[in-house]
Amino acid sequence: MRPKPPSPQSTTAGDPLLSAALGSMPYGFSIWGEDKRLILYNRRYLDMYHFPPERVWKGMSLLDICALTVEIGNHPGTTVEALHELYQQRLEQSHNDPTTVLRSQKPIRGRVFKTSHIRTPGLGWAVTHEDITEEIEQQRMAEQREKSLASQNMRFKAAVNNMRQGLCMFDKDERLVICNETYAEIYNLPPELARTGARHIDIINYRTEHGMRPVNGVKSFMAQHWQLREGEESKTVLVELANGKLISIHHQPMTDGGWVATHQDVTEEAQRIAALEAREHQLALQNLRFDAAVNNMGQGLCMFDKDERLVICNQIYASMRHLPAELTVPGTQFIDILKFDFDQRKIPEAARQAAIEGFRAATTDGADSREVVELDDGRAICIQVHPMIDGGWVATHEDVTEQRKIEARVQHLARHDALTDLPNRVMFREEMEKLEARIKRDETVAVLCLDLDHFKAVNDTLGHVAGDEVLVTVGKRLREAARDTDVVARLGGDEFALLVHSLDSPPHAASLADRIVKSIARPMQADGHQVMIGTSVGIAMAPGDGRDAETLLKNADTALYRAKSEGRGNYHFFEKGMDEALQHRRMLERGLKVALARGEFRLVYQPLMDLERNRICCLEALLRWDHPERGLIPPMEFIPVAEETGVITSIGEWVLREACKAAAGWPEHVRIAVNLSPVQFRNRGLVDHVISALHEAGLAASRLELEITESLLLADTELTLQTLHRLRALGVRISMDDFGTGYSSLSYLRSFPFDKIKIDRSFMKGLTPQEDSMAIIKAVVGLGRSLGMSTTAEGIETEEQLAAIREQGCDEAQGYLFSPPLPATGVDALLGKADVQSARRRQRG
Repeated sequence: MRPKPPSPQSTTAGDPLLSAALGSMPYGFSIWGEDKRLILYNRRYLDMYHFPPERVWKGMSLLDICALTVEIGNHPGTTVEALHELYQQRLEQSHNDPTTVLRSQKPIRGRVFKTSHIRTPGLGWAVTHEDITEEIEQQRMAEQREKSLASQNMRFKAAVNNMRQGLCMFDKDERLVICNETYAEIYNLPPELARTGARHIDIINYRTEHGMRPVNGVKSFMAQHWQLREGEESKTVLVELANGKLISIHHQPMTDGGWVATHQDVTEEAQRIAALEAREHQLALQNLRFDAAVNNMGQGLCMFDKDERLVICNQIYASMRHLPAELTVPGTQFIDILKFDFDQRKIPEAARQAAIEGFRAATTDGADSREVVELDDGRAICIQVHPMIDGGWVATHEDVTEQRKIEARVQHLARHDALTDLPNRVMFREEMEKLEARIKRDETVAVLCLDLDHFKAVNDTLGHVAGDEVLVTVGKRLREAARDTDVVARLGGDEFALLVHSLDSPPHAASLADRIVKSIARPMQADGHQVMIGTSVGIAMAPGDGRDAETLLKNADTALYRAKSEGRGNYHFFEKGMDEALQHRRMLERGLKVALARGEFRLVYQPLMDLERNRICCLEALLRWDHPERGLIPPMEFIPVAEETGVITSIGEWVLREACKAAAGWPEHVRIAVNLSPVQFRNRGLVDHVISALHEAGLAASRLELEITESLLLADTELTLQTLHRLRALGVRISMDDFGTGYSSLSYLRSFPFDKIKIDRSFMKGLTPQEDSMAIIKAVVGLGRSLGMSTTAEGIETEEQLAAIREQGCDEAQGYLFSPPLPATGVDALLGKADVQSARRRQRG
């Protein structure tokens, strides 16, 4: 049991002076006896440990103090015994470590006390209790500040050395205070120039010596530096290093006279800026090009966004729409442009709404649309709309007025003849097919086919310009002869056709054909020349001659062939059996194309007698065709076909070569006569072919006689006359064949000096002194003598005819009276074997 505490008593045992001294002490004080009981204490001691005064008394044991301490909560969680043990140890050790710092366990106080134990052997201990909480806090704060400063210094150093920019600081004496590693690395500074105290001028000299080049020059760089020292504004300069890097230096003056500078590698940034400027320049250039391209398009262009606001339009679009400037500004509502357009075109309100709805539907369905709008001024505008993903659209406006005219012209030309503007074969067949239904109802329809007589002679002599004018005139005359409801077409070349429907009877078709024949026969002007041509007409009547287009055209063509074969200048209806003649002609055309290659042609020769010397002076080469199936075909059948198909040119060249070769083996006084077709004169190589034939045969040009017909001289063309004069210059003789028939004119004899005139055989039939033919022969012979031309009479078959022409003074005669046409072997016999052999020896020699 603890002793009961005595009643409270003064801590100073009643000594006023000691009590005042202890009460004025700034720290707690207690004295303990050797028996570890409290001897003396002051008020501060009680207050510091929150001891109630009534609970503390003189003579109180250390154990009681520990119990009180634990009780009032100064050492929570500590037992009295543990605390008593701790205090005893401290008292016992005070002679070695008299000072022990104790921390109050009072949570609400948080104070720190410093106790000092002073041992007096035999007397006990004096203990001072000092509150050092503020001192400890200040020390803690000082330590924290020092630690924070050290941490800040570390962070500053780490931050400075990890900066992307180089950093340096110079004091007012221009000596280095600090620089980071980046600064030293940028300029590759040696260690002595990167230490504190290094002179600025030494660093500058090193940098310039190692390739630093200020963009504005070293002098300007230093001038800016001194301006920085004297002013308060920051400066930025650019320098370029030897390695090509560009460094931006930003100087910031300090109040003490020094400065801080950052050095940043702006090479990539400068490159990016340069690239950006280049891109901006390129973009600006592209915008200019885009603007130029848009405004130089052949089409109007406009673009609207999803809110139907104008994004862009070019000048052509504005011009097409006649838009004022305020309606071409980006942002203009599409509906405003439409309203303006509707007002200009005076479109009714109902039509306006339908147009708006239709256009909006076209721009929202996601598919391209195309529409051609006809304007009041006659223009046609093609509008093509292309919806965009974002809901807007792009539209092009193209003026297709001329294009549509061209397309219409192309469509027209596809079904019309370009020269005469008549329907062509395609359209003619279409019109015929349209009538097939009416033909099936037994309606009378007539198809008239016609071609022009002597048209090839016009083309060959006057040229294609004149030929075209003839065709145009024929087309006009056919339209004049036909009714408005009739179809007049040019099928090709000089072939025309008429489709006539609603006829009362065949005589109406005959009347039309008669008008056509008479109309075409009238003289017409062609390239300054008066031309006389004719036409033949073939007629097929539906439904009797056919019920379809193909059959009617075929039968009308067959009837045409019959009309031409009966003398031309007339018309003929189709009759059954006419096909045979047409098939015969087609057989001739096919056979002529291969006859020369197959060697089916041969030459025969008919002599001409010199009436003064009574001997053969010339032989005329005559062409024969031995057809493998048809046998011998007369020249009057195949020569016209050869001329019309053009194969006469190659056949004529072969005749010329073969005839010259044959004549080369005859006596020198015997000439060879070869007929030339007018078609051969279209070949500009005719003269060369003659030269080649003479050279290959070794025949003198004077022994070749070329016979031409009067049809060649229908027109006094320059080309024809040039060719004749060139042949004459070679030494070749030129003869006019069949004089007195066809287009005989004395002007032909004046236009070219012929060597011979051949009087046609038609004048020899039934020849008597009283006949008109005798008068003609006499006149021709006299004309020839006066012009220095010899005359030859053809078709002499009787002695009476021979005597008659002798009496009139003919120079030469030809006919069956002397000899029929003979093969080459027969010619040798006729001329005499000895004379032929002699001639051939001379040829070989």
